[in-house]
Amino acid sequence: MHPSKIFLSFLLFFIGGVLWQSFRPLGINELWLGTVVLSAILLPNYKNKKAIFIFLAGIFFILGAVRTQWELQKIEKIKEPIQILEITAKIIAEPEKKEYYQNLLVEVQEKEFLSEGEDSLAKILIRAELFEDFEYGEKIKINCQSETVKNSGSEFDYKMYLAKDQIYYLCKKAKIEKTDSLEKNFYFYFIKIRKILEGKIDQAIPQPEASLANGILFGGNRLSEEKQDVFSKTGMTHIVAVSGYNVTIIAQYLMLLGIWLGFWRKQAFYFAFLGIIIFVAMIGFPSSAVRAGVMGLLILWAIKNGRLANADNALILAGGIMLLINPLLLRWDIGFQLSFLATLGLIKMGPFWENFLMGKPKLLGLVEIVLMTVSAQIFVLPILIYNFKLLSLVSLLANLAVLPIIPFAMLLSFLTALGGLILPFLGQIFGYSAYFLLKYIIESVEWMSGFSWAFLEIESFSVFGVVVWYLGLFWLVKKINAKKDAF
Repeated sequence: MHPSKIFLSFLLFFIGGVLWQSFRPLGINELWLGTVVLSAILLPNYKNKKAIFIFLAGIFFILGAVRTQWELQKIEKIKEPIQILEITAKIIAEPEKKEYYQNLLVEVQEKEFLSEGEDSLAKILIRAELFEDFEYGEKIKINCQSETVKNSGSEFDYKMYLAKDQIYYLCKKAKIEKTDSLEKNFYFYFIKIRKILEGKIDQAIPQPEASLANGILFGGNRLSEEKQDVFSKTGMTHIVAVSGYNVTIIAQYLMLLGIWLGFWRKQAFYFAFLGIIIFVAMIGFPSSAVRAGVMGLLILWAIKNGRLANADNALILAGGIMLLINPLLLRWDIGFQLSFLATLGLIKMGPFWENFLMGKPKLLGLVEIVLMTVSAQIFVLPILIYNFKLLSLVSLLANLAVLPIIPFAMLLSFLTALGGLILPFLGQIFGYSAYFLLKYIIESVEWMSGFSWAFLEIESFSVFGVVVWYLGLFWLVKKINAKKDAF
C-alpha cells in the first residue's frame, strides 16, 4: 500500500476515535488498557507488517479519543464566575444581529473573570440591544450577572453548541458602556470593506431581497425568522449561509476573472485560492466560513485536476486536520457535519453521474444540477431529519428551480455593490437586475413551502436510524461505482 494511503487510513482511525469518544466516552483506564493490549500484540510480532498496522491504527484511534477527552475535560473544569461582573472587555467577533437583539462575543483575562482562575483568556457571550452600534475590536465596559452556559431542558444542547467554540460563560442583564478604545488590525479593515459593500446593496435593492443578496454573498442568515422558516421547509437554507456551494461559485468566478486578466489556468486557480482566503477574512474568519472555504476549494481543486474520484483523500485530510484542532466539531457542529457529508456525496457520486451522462443531452446543465443535488441531499438527509425533525418533500424541486439562478444572482449582487462604489447610478442599474432574480428566488421558495405536502415532521428518528442509513448508503455507492464503467 502507498505510504499516503496508509497515512489516510490511520487518519480515519483517528476520526473514528473522535467519533467514539463523542458519543460513547471511554474512561482513562480503558484507554490505558487499550494501549497495553496493542503493545502486547506488537511486541512478539514487531516484524510482522499486519501487527504493526494494527498497533498504529489502534494508537491513532486512542489518540482521537484522548484528544476529544482533553476538550471535554476543559468543559467539566469550568468554574462558576463572580456573579456581579464589572470589567473592560474587547469584542473579538463581529456582532451577530438577530431579529430583536444582537450577540456580542468578548474576551477578557480569566483571572479578572473568575474568583479562582488562571491567567488565561475567557470568552463571554453577551446579549445586547439591537439598536446599539458595536464593532469588532472595540473595547467596552460591562456590568452584568455572569454565569456558566447551561442547558434549558430542551433537546438542543446549547451548552455544547457554544463550548465547541470555547464559549463557556454568559452575561445577563448587561449594562454596556462604550469606550474610545478600538483595536484596528487587518480583520477590522476586511470587515469594514464588507460592511461598505453591504451598505451599497442595501441602498440599491429593497428588502427582503437585499438581505438575501447579502446572505448569498457574505454569509449569515439576514432574513426574518418567518422567511428563514420558509427556506428551512423547502431545504434551501444552504443558499443563505456561507456554504461550500456558495464558495465554489465565488471561486469559479475568480478563476474566470483570472483567465480574463491573462493568467494561465493553473495561475488562475491560485488567484481564486487567494481570493477565497481574502473572502473568508472579509467576513471575519467565522468557523462556518473557514469550513465552507475548505470544502468548496476541495471540490474546485478536484474538478480542476479532473480527479473528483480521488478527492475523498483530500477531504479526509481536511476533516482530520479540522478535528485535530477542534474534535468537538464532529458531534456538536451540525454545519461541519453537513459540509463534510455534502462534499463527500458530490465526490462519491460524481464519477458515476459523469459516466452516466456521457453522450446524453444535458438540457442546459439542468440534469447535472438535479443529479448533483440528489447526491448531496441523500448524504445529508439523515442529519437534517435527526436534528431538525423535518423532511422537506419539495427540496429537490426547490433546488432545481433556484440553484441555476444563484450564480447569476450572486454576480449581479456583487456588481451592485461594486458599481455603487464607483457611481451610485451603476449600483442602481445592477441592483435593478439583481432584484428580479432575488425576488424570483424568494417567491419560488415561498410558493413551494405553501404546498400542504411540502414537508413532514418526523419526531422519532434515532441515532440507530442514522447509522443504518449510512451503512446502506455506502454499500450502495460501492455497488454503483463498481458498475460505472458499464456506461
